[in-house]
Amino acid sequence: MKKIFAVIALSVAMLGSAQAQSGLGNLLGGLLGGGKTTSSTSTTTSSTDGAAVQQTIGNVLGSLLGTVYSAAPSLNGTYLYKGVAVSMTQSNGNVLTNLAGTAATTQIENKINEVLAKFGIKEGNMTITFDNKDNTFVWTIGGFPLNGTYKVGDGEKTVTMTFGRTMQYFCMTGTVDFAGLDGGVKLLFTSDKMTAFLKKAIEKLGQKNNEIGTIAKLAQGYDNYKIGVNLAKQQ
Repeated sequence: MKKIFAVIALSVAMLGSAQAQSGLGNLLGGLLGGGKTTSSTSTTTSSTDGAAVQQTIGNVLGSLLGTVYSAAPSLNGTYLYKGVAVSMTQSNGNVLTNLAGTAATTQIENKINEVLAKFGIKEGNMTITFDNKDNTFVWTIGGFPLNGTYKVGDGEKTVTMTFGRTMQYFCMTGTVDFAGLDGGVKLLFTSDKMTAFLKKAIEKLGQKNNEIGTIAKLAQGYDNYKIGVNLAKQQ
């Protein structure tokens, strides 16, 4: 906050006029959630001048403070399943290389997608809805809803999902990548956790899951193997 007011003071010093002070008052009112700010002065400022001053101050604030006023990304909304997402690393001496998006991860994603499609887990047949009003979610597979609560953390870079009684209160924590498709996200969990979730979910769908156990073994020889879902946000 001290930094913000220091920048504002600098903006006023740079503009140095009654118009600047009037524009600053209006700007502060907008930033702090107040109504329109007026000032008693003998100098009359036109609306055009005031708008120009506010724009100038806004530009100064934006350039100096960067994304201070940018809202943090939110999971709130409904997402459409677009396929499996895989993340893993490979050790080369003391260097770990992220293999996401490479031929290795694409090959594994394709294999997992083939397995899951046999159980009806495929594009167009699964959605996840997050509601930030009460931090609940509904993970729907083939029309079968799996309800629970979620909690985000670390600047919304992680999410903990706790399912309800239907899933025996199964809980898993994963990472959130907001660089998904069409404004969507990628949710990534450890391979063991994601495999355990898939086994439970498929059991609830009344199907056998003999092949699911093989998913966690597809990346043997790699490090930090994570499996998740690639989600596009519903418009």
